[in-house]
Amino acid sequence: MDPTSQIIVALDCDSRAAADALVEQLGDECRVYKVGLELLTAAGPDVIKDLVARGKEVFLDLKLFEIPHSVAGAVRAAGALGVSMITVHGMGGSGIMSAAVEAAREFPGMRVLTLTVVTSMSDADLTDIGVGDTVDEQVLRLARLAQKAGCHGVIASPQDVAVLRRALGPDALIITPGVTLSGESPADHARPGTPHAAITAGASRVVVGRTVTRAANPVTAFRVVRASLTP
Repeated sequence: MDPTSQIIVALDCDSRAAADALVEQLGDECRVYKVGLELLTAAGPDVIKDLVARGKEVFLDLKLFEIPHSVAGAVRAAGALGVSMITVHGMGGSGIMSAAVEAAREFPGMRVLTLTVVTSMSDADLTDIGVGDTVDEQVLRLARLAQKAGCHGVIASPQDVAVLRRALGPDALIITPGVTLSGESPADHARPGTPHAAITAGASRVVVGRTVTRAANPVTAFRVVRASLTP
């Protein structure tokens, strides 16, 4: 895959104006954007429509975790907006994953991805909610469950990629948030890694946030990330 298409820039903005300004700055450099709960709540679905109209791919990261009927409805609504990828939460089980996959069949270009364990969580966090397995064990269990349900891939930390690629095979999409360049703070991520390490381990795409969005020059920062993906 072209390195440019391997980079998803997270539009974790608190307003439509801030998101529009970043997209305008990046111009043709960036082809894929992540829209999450913050921006969708602040700006509504029109932000997705406008990104699609500009020829951008949209990764709608809502981590859907509801009854299967509601998840299916949300997936269909996302498909109607032109979303390319949407996330469901693996902890919701096979029922919601299967419902999402079935709903997505109406939109052949949309991929359903399952969140395994969020990159901010550690073994201790899983213990707090009554999960006795380690993060590594839980990630692998949910990834296999997602594959069995027909999901197109998973969301996992850079540190999980190598094991997941071996377990899921060459065709699964593996998208990694929690990537930062060498020397940068990992912020909220407990299991970070560099973009280069993630892609080398077998990630399909990486999600980049503050590295680009809070840079003095987002275009220059994006180019640095892109250059880091090539040998």
